[in-house]
Amino acid sequence: MTLIYRMSNADLDTLKMEHGAIFSQQKSYLSKLSIITLGIVLFYAFFFVEFGVSQEMFFNGSRQLLHYFSNMFIWKEVAEWPFAYYYNQILITLAIVFGGTITASLVALPLSFFASRNIMIGPFAIIAYAMRKLFDVLRGIDMAIWGMIFVRAIGMGPLAGVMAIFIQDLGLLGKLFAEGHEAADNKPSRGLTALGAASLQKHRFGIFTQSFPTFLALSLYQIESNTRSAAVLGFVGAGGIGLVYAENMRLWNWDVVTFITLNLVVIVMTMDMISSKLRQKYIIGEDIPLFERRNHE
Repeated sequence: MTLIYRMSNADLDTLKMEHGAIFSQQKSYLSKLSIITLGIVLFYAFFFVEFGVSQEMFFNGSRQLLHYFSNMFIWKEVAEWPFAYYYNQILITLAIVFGGTITASLVALPLSFFASRNIMIGPFAIIAYAMRKLFDVLRGIDMAIWGMIFVRAIGMGPLAGVMAIFIQDLGLLGKLFAEGHEAADNKPSRGLTALGAASLQKHRFGIFTQSFPTFLALSLYQIESNTRSAAVLGFVGAGGIGLVYAENMRLWNWDVVTFITLNLVVIVMTMDMISSKLRQKYIIGEDIPLFERRNHE
């Protein structure tokens, strides 16, 4: 049987007198929360008043949007579509994604140790600071901007897309890998030091063993994320399916755009299933039957 205790107003006043500091913190929290909420509401009000659309533009845009959606699901002359060309561009996009992401993961892994503040200690702390700032610069520029830079530098084609993904992911994964190293428990490293292990052995078996799940999970997630984002690279001339998007949007072939989008959704869902199985196998682990000793007569 559950007993419900109802506090009277007198008991509540007594608690407020005995624990005034706690209740004052609660009032301070509520006041700060109210100020923040009011600030957010005022921001939205200012934004829509200053940059919002008129009623006429809203209704015209809604009608155009409905027109686009209706064209997306009415496929015409499907038998004449160049499916070989479409799927070839999808394969090029996947090659760009895997090439850029895997290369970035492999390069970011050793560099992340130089950005870890629990490894670069003492006079080497300046190295960790410099590496983190470098990672901030690399990930602070959008993939499409990097794509335009490399298109101008090395020309149009998939190589520019690979370089764009590589540079941005190097900054992102390098920072996240470094944070994974810093979150590792230092007790295994101290144990290895007591056993006379070298620095490289301590980093390999004491730190990376713990941060490996982060390394694998982030790398797999970036492959999925870049598959969705790499389509933008084609708009800037970096190769892949984005070129097909740009061509058909310009020609108002929204049925083809829908077809390509559905294919990319299926690919992302398939990659999510594969990465889930890999995470299950290499991070969570599998049940291993215990060794049973057999008695031989």
